[in-house]
Amino acid sequence: MERQATRIDWIGGSCRLLNATATEFRETQPFEGLTIGTGIHLEPKTVALLMTLKAGGARLVCTGNLNSTQPATVDFLRAEGLTVFATQTTDAEAHHQSLEAVIAEKPDLLLDNGGDLFAIAAERPYPELLGGTEETTSGRTRLMPLRDKLSMPILVINDSPIKQFAENRHAVGQSLFESYMRFTNRSTNGKRVTVFGYGACGKGTAACFRNAYSQVSVVDIDPVTLLEAHLDGFLTPLWEQAISSADVLVTVTGHPDIVTAKDLPLLKDGVILMNGGHFPTEIDVAAFRNHPDVAGRSVYAVDGIETLHLKDGRAIHILGGGHMANLAGPRPLGNSVESMDLGFTLQARCLERIARRGAGADACVVPVPADIDAAVASAYLDLAR
Repeated sequence: MERQATRIDWIGGSCRLLNATATEFRETQPFEGLTIGTGIHLEPKTVALLMTLKAGGARLVCTGNLNSTQPATVDFLRAEGLTVFATQTTDAEAHHQSLEAVIAEKPDLLLDNGGDLFAIAAERPYPELLGGTEETTSGRTRLMPLRDKLSMPILVINDSPIKQFAENRHAVGQSLFESYMRFTNRSTNGKRVTVFGYGACGKGTAACFRNAYSQVSVVDIDPVTLLEAHLDGFLTPLWEQAISSADVLVTVTGHPDIVTAKDLPLLKDGVILMNGGHFPTEIDVAAFRNHPDVAGRSVYAVDGIETLHLKDGRAIHILGGGHMANLAGPRPLGNSVESMDLGFTLQARCLERIARRGAGADACVVPVPADIDAAVASAYLDLAR
């Protein structure tokens, strides 16, 4: 008998490590009686994580991130009995209201992505909150100054070596390259690509474009990191040359205001601007749109591309409105299933550790414990053998 399957089915069947973890959690019930509040991209791979937590006895109250919530995912989660406040939006105020709705449920654990939920909890603490996880470097940077206010275990998934090489270096690089192709349908051969940031995400992005026969330059504020890029064989021009020579600019730094309106005179005619960082602030899109040198704007709504036409005849193309390109635009697929299977299993195991009171307030905004890294790596290898 033929059944119409969905992408959620495909992803769910592909997350072998999460499925094995869910089988264990059904027996051990580490989250029995606990509510987990989540603020993370709501797309099919996240379903596999949330269903694993549900298998462990958790009640889940969820929202997403700006511009990445997929309606089919929300419908599925609600049908499974989860409370979901998210809508697909680029409106920061609407997004904030959904975050407030999650915190209003007073969850025992938080699974955060960008520090949004913990930032609210720091201002309005409540005794039920045991701690939780933060997914990103952007979130860690945001939460570090709030450690004294938070004073609870918060394990940073992005600081796991597994997350760094499996997801950030390999998967982000692959998905940003794939997203460039998906948005533009343009060749990468011979293109001059400048990558801002040479952390794990930047390393993967630079490598993928180079493997696709692009001429890749790297910009980073840390001279030691920039030396590494040089020794890895990438061009490391000064800022002005790195911008003015580029056919494609990609930001993957985790920091705001990397490419701003002050760079407008340097931008090449036809340049493509693409962001891979978590927040839509690395490219100051609003400042570009409102610049007095912009004479007009063309929007390719279906393709997620906008073109700014300058008075001097140049055109500048922005992908996905400056949002994270691999989860924006047409058919946003995000990172590879295998990388998220690993990263989300780290999430599940870290939340399990905190639920079992295995981490104290001294573990506030710290990396994943080494024994969890080792256990997750071993389990993945066992399945791969």
